[in-house]
Amino acid sequence: MTDPSQQPYGQGDPAAQGYGAPQPGPGPQSYPNGGPQQFQPPYPQQDSMPGGAQYGPPPGPPPIGAQMKQRNIFAVWLLPVITLGIYGLVWYYKINDEMKQFDPRAPINPTGSLLTVMFGGFLCGIPPLVSYYNTGQRVANAQRAAGLPQTCAPILGLVLTFLFGVGSLYYQAELNKIVVHYGSVPAGSPVQLAV
Repeated sequence: MTDPSQQPYGQGDPAAQGYGAPQPGPGPQSYPNGGPQQFQPPYPQQDSMPGGAQYGPPPGPPPIGAQMKQRNIFAVWLLPVITLGIYGLVWYYKINDEMKQFDPRAPINPTGSLLTVMFGGFLCGIPPLVSYYNTGQRVANAQRAAGLPQTCAPILGLVLTFLFGVGSLYYQAELNKIVVHYGSVPAGSPVQLAV
């Protein structure tokens, strides 16, 4: 009998040479790393999404807030002097509360801000500085939410408050820009935010 490996190509027992009925091919488990796979792009294709490539949650209706009160900037500055500082504390609480109502998404605690200014002086005076700076940042965020440029500079408000005593005048002037932006809408009325 002759050795099948010595026979010419295509002759001999097909089953012995691996020819004949198709054998089940190797599955993905028998290949390293799961076997041969079709190329899948790492990101969705533009044409696979309606309207082109839009990632993230679908846009919803713009948020609604409450209009703030417009105040005379000179009254805000002078009334604390006349009332021995009491109006300054009332004003500080009210603007933080109004900014919270204006943009309900903003994490503002008006009572905490007021208490920090009132009693934070016992802790080396640092907490009131932080609170006044944060209030300036909130004013800038409210301007952005209204669709206005952020013109309020928290560091300038802090300097004006503690060096010149006119920080309330500055912050109120910046808040009045938002009120004027919405026109003659009464305070507390719903207004549509831009962002």
